[in-house]
Amino acid sequence: MNIEMIRAAAARLAGHVRETPLLNAPLLDEIAGRRVWIKPECLQHTGSFKFRGAYSALSALAEEVRAKGVIAYSSGNHAQGVALAARMHGAPAVIVMPEDSPQLKIANTRAYGAEVVLYDRNRESREDIGAELARTRGLTLIKPYDEPQVIAGQGTMGLEIARQAAALGITQADVVICCGGGGLTSGTALAFEAEAPGLRARPAEPEGFDDTTRSLAAGRILRNPAMGGSICDAIVTPQPGDITFPIMQRLAGPGIAVTDAEALQAMAHAFNRLKLVAEPGGAVALAAVLFHPEAFGDTEKVIVTISGGNVDADIFARALETLH
Repeated sequence: MNIEMIRAAAARLAGHVRETPLLNAPLLDEIAGRRVWIKPECLQHTGSFKFRGAYSALSALAEEVRAKGVIAYSSGNHAQGVALAARMHGAPAVIVMPEDSPQLKIANTRAYGAEVVLYDRNRESREDIGAELARTRGLTLIKPYDEPQVIAGQGTMGLEIARQAAALGITQADVVICCGGGGLTSGTALAFEAEAPGLRARPAEPEGFDDTTRSLAAGRILRNPAMGGSICDAIVTPQPGDITFPIMQRLAGPGIAVTDAEALQAMAHAFNRLKLVAEPGGAVALAAVLFHPEAFGDTEKVIVTISGGNVDADIFARALETLH
């Protein structure tokens, strides 16, 4: 896994991925007590950064392999990214999704043309289901984060931030990233190492599902005790990836864990101040910056990812109620 793979992915994604902007809202600066810029990947195709990694992985496959079809497992954002990328390449896609995934994500994945296979995340293993379907149907598995071409695609966001930060004169900043298995965090960290060494990636996670934060502190991979129970479904994973963790260990700063309530408040602030729709898992980085100032010390500038915006209406309504 290296910067050349990320640059190659950026070349393949050119013309197919949206370059999302860096946005600033002075009222968010006031809450955070420092300058904050937002990288809204909720505006990306399929409403999430996951399209980057999915398109990178699909476009890197040999044509005859891709034609047989691909399979992925995901609670929704990787699912939609793979479904759309497969459709754009004319390839069949099967997606294994938890049955408690937001209905919007299940419906959208089907709308992009994928076959959806539902499972119980508390009793069944998505990895086992995916491996069996891949074996019996001759499908290629596109892992959600611990896959070099997926990480390379996610790293293209880091290349964009490096370029945009330089244009704004930002040479030193923490870049807080919503983190599940670490694909976006590790890919972005690799991009910064090469293109913007003054920027430091830092993972943000939900409390109780902060496997990356705890693993970085312990110096070894630790698992989450449970796989359900947070509204931040998009970033609930068993543990950091075998590929992603060593990269984060070498390049990322300390992680930050936030509560579900803080994620809902951050969603409300993103909508109120920037008119952006964030899902809970996509808002944890903003929550970390707004409600955990102690984690940033005297850092003057922070860049925050809103990694996804695929939220059901009832959860979004709950978020907006926190404004009252």
